[in-house]
Amino acid sequence: MKNQVQLITYVDRLGGGGLQALRDLLTAGDGHPLRDAFGGVHLLPFFYPIDGADAGFDPIDHTQVDPRLGDWSDLADLGSRIEVMADVIVNHMSSQSPQFLDYLARGEDSAHAGLFLTLDAVFPAGANEALLTQVYRPRPGLPLTVLPLADGSKRVFWTTFTPQQIDINVEHPLGEAYLDTILQRFAEAGIRSIRLDAAGYAIKRAGQSCFMMPETFDFIAGFSARARQRGIEVLVEIHSYYRRQIEIARQVDWVYDFALPPLVLHAFAFRTAEPLKHWAEIRPANALTVLDTHDGIGIIDIGADAADRTGSPGLVPPQELDALVEWVHNNSQGESRQATGAAASNLDLYQVNCTFFDALGGHERNYLLARAVQFFMPGIPQVYYVGLLAGRNDMALLRQTGVGRDINRHRYSREEIEARLQDGVVRQLLDLIRLRNTHPAFSGEFHVGESDGRCLRLFWTLGAHRAELFVDFGAPDLHELRYTREGESEAVMRFA
Repeated sequence: MKNQVQLITYVDRLGGGGLQALRDLLTAGDGHPLRDAFGGVHLLPFFYPIDGADAGFDPIDHTQVDPRLGDWSDLADLGSRIEVMADVIVNHMSSQSPQFLDYLARGEDSAHAGLFLTLDAVFPAGANEALLTQVYRPRPGLPLTVLPLADGSKRVFWTTFTPQQIDINVEHPLGEAYLDTILQRFAEAGIRSIRLDAAGYAIKRAGQSCFMMPETFDFIAGFSARARQRGIEVLVEIHSYYRRQIEIARQVDWVYDFALPPLVLHAFAFRTAEPLKHWAEIRPANALTVLDTHDGIGIIDIGADAADRTGSPGLVPPQELDALVEWVHNNSQGESRQATGAAASNLDLYQVNCTFFDALGGHERNYLLARAVQFFMPGIPQVYYVGLLAGRNDMALLRQTGVGRDINRHRYSREEIEARLQDGVVRQLLDLIRLRNTHPAFSGEFHVGESDGRCLRLFWTLGAHRAELFVDFGAPDLHELRYTREGESEAVMRFA
């Protein structure tokens, strides 16, 4: 991947068009604010259909571009102009997929028998309460759904996320072949990096948590090797205890730094840089840094280890974690509360649904400082399309769908985009993005500087090139970004 900022976006929610319209927006002519702003783009699911039970994460056909967006030639054209990352949904497929419908109709006579994971496949000797309660699931209830077959019999299918998302037996030859078909289709389209969605849940074992077990690492390693054979880098998407993330990072190409968003919010809420500074010193460098994504703001990533009954501590104390959630709810004037947990139709109860800008109370200086911290952390920064435009909570869409995550999935028309690109905070964010993309120091060495408890000082150096960020979370005005280039005088970027 290029060492430059990437954009995360749905194809149809940034400008309202398809792949060609997105290409035109991201490769606009000279003078346009988005011209050469991003080194790559992570396209959220563009497979058929994009509007299923989980916004494209429940594909009926993972190898077909939704015709409403274009086709594979449009994707290849975009990829020839800007690096493209795409999702491989390794854990499940839609209950409306041809393969699953054929299995429901024909049962064990189906050519797809063995592709889908059933309760019996995981628990051949039977399951009891003690075994089932060991299964880790970040949402209420058991990951099981009873469905009838055409002959009148019923089977219990493994459904980690929703009843419409049927888990695949990735260890069966049919499951491996299915995933390899996706990899090959991506490679032919010129996709050079992928995100493994829900990979932590892909392997199931009786009597175990069924989440990030040694066998899961083996699966990820094997799948990643097959991707690399096709020239594709792999990003693993896992929300988990922070020490587990460090362990995972040692074994894969890339991980997400999901601890960063809540730690940045914590720094502003409690006016201390200590947990954030500690994380900067121990976090993996092979990370994609984010503040916002299509999902909510994760909380589990800085909390105590939920899978460890001895209570391994998190990066912040439990009482501060609870207070942080309330702080976000207050900053958003209660809007995030309406979209989080049992208040809306949410897939994950460990995330707060809110735009990052509203999580900071719409405070422009703090928002830019948060982005500066993100861009200074080692790794590849990703900026979500709503965050790029300093978007506010979409309460109308939330009321329309009742889906909590939709509060942060606004559909921008091209006219809205052009208007937002003229806004001061968006223009300053684009200045930050271009500095991160072009300054040589960010290809050098990273250092965490000495500072008192409320301050964060981060450095990048490469020969005579230097970039330094100083943030005082306890004072309203003591923040600045200094940078030098070889043969040039020092420049200062202040945050008003």
